[in-house]
Amino acid sequence: MEKSVNTSLAIVIPVYNEEQGIGDTLEDLSGNDFLKGSEIIVVDDGSKDATVSVIRKYPVTLLRHSVNKGYGASLKTGIRHARAKNIIIMDGDGQHTSGAIEEIARNLSDNPMVIGERTIDSFQVANRKFGKWIIRVVGEYLVEQRLPDYNSGFRGFDRRIMRSLLHLMPNGFSFSTTSTLAFLKEGYSIGTVPIKVKARVGRVSNVRPLKDGIKTLMLLMRIIMLFNPLKIFLPASIIAGLCGAIIAFFDMWIASRVSNGAVTILVMAMFLFFFGLLADQISMLNLRERDDGSV
Repeated sequence: MEKSVNTSLAIVIPVYNEEQGIGDTLEDLSGNDFLKGSEIIVVDDGSKDATVSVIRKYPVTLLRHSVNKGYGASLKTGIRHARAKNIIIMDGDGQHTSGAIEEIARNLSDNPMVIGERTIDSFQVANRKFGKWIIRVVGEYLVEQRLPDYNSGFRGFDRRIMRSLLHLMPNGFSFSTTSTLAFLKEGYSIGTVPIKVKARVGRVSNVRPLKDGIKTLMLLMRIIMLFNPLKIFLPASIIAGLCGAIIAFFDMWIASRVSNGAVTILVMAMFLFFFGLLADQISMLNLRERDDGSV
């Protein structure tokens, strides 16, 4: 007999080699009365341990990747499969519990995205704090507002809106950061709900703080290049123009002529400005694209 599905909410959980943590996570979700009838989708990203065997013990929808494609790719698979109005994503490593799901779901009636914002007493890996601070500073400059817990993996969102932006999302760990910026740059409000994150169960996280931090910073730049490229090109053009003008001034003062270097910098400033205008027009065209269903 086919189980009834609550069309208002779906839970999507990406997993990779989480045999030690996914059982407790699914047990916790199964015991949450608020989720009765909701669809729980677990996406296995090519696990090589007993993760799939553990998942099959529970009445959930299991989707599988034949090879490891990445955290973001797993989320995109689950999001495309879900049919509920709202989706909540969470980790399957024991760090997230179902206690905050009801509050996140209720807040989705007022906000297209609601992020589980980690409290100060939540578990954190010490060597990631500095990198996250840098990313927050850069992100807040680019979006011109305070960022919530931008890379929290425990969040809910409107499925329709996320599907319209899914082609912008990466296949790696930067999915959370990108989705936060994408919603903000598109003008959607983001709510927050305090959550306490526990230490992960089982294997060491695949996140590489330095490498993934650099990749995330590059991704931040690419996202702004897509949504608001003048945010990068205009300041660069102004700085180059000022430098060229200052050099030209001293050239005239000292040698009564403008050097080739000053002219080159001034021309570069003009090119940066016009490239910015061109990139702005291209971004308008890119934003008209929609998710085609591919990972």
